[in-house]
Amino acid sequence: MRFNLTRIAPLAACGLLAACGSQDTGTLTGEDGEAGEYTIDTRTGETTASIETDEGTATLRSGNTVPVDLPEGFSAYPRAEVLTNTIVSQATGSGALVTMMSDDGPETIAAFYKGQAQDSGIEIQMEISTNGTQILGGQSPSGLTFSMIASPGAEGTTVQLTVGDSLD
Repeated sequence: MRFNLTRIAPLAACGLLAACGSQDTGTLTGEDGEAGEYTIDTRTGETTASIETDEGTATLRSGNTVPVDLPEGFSAYPRAEVLTNTIVSQATGSGALVTMMSDDGPETIAAFYKGQAQDSGIEIQMEISTNGTQILGGQSPSGLTFSMIASPGAEGTTVQLTVGDSLD
């Protein structure tokens, strides 16, 4: 998924403010002078943000209470706990980044997501296995992009799944 980081990064940084005990609402300014607002629910830690860009309004919603809403054909891994979910939407596309933890191994999780990606018309363009970590990535002819990283750890396998349309 291609995020324009100079526009989305300030939104994502808002989520870090919750961990620092920062105020629950505020404003931010992007590198290009784009103005935005954020709100942090101090009870749940959920962050919502929006920023005005030349292309329109970009929005972000992030936290462990945000419902997982992936494109058709994709789902949260069935034997995983969702740790956090981030949804980004802007005029040029939308996408989700879901971080999960599972007792299943990286190979099993990668096979699950490889199947979902291929069933959704995505051509797997990258498949890497290194030190137990499984990495997949690809894109469909319609522009749906996908990446998955499953890494083993002492507490289980951490999974980062990103799926969405092109976000230039």
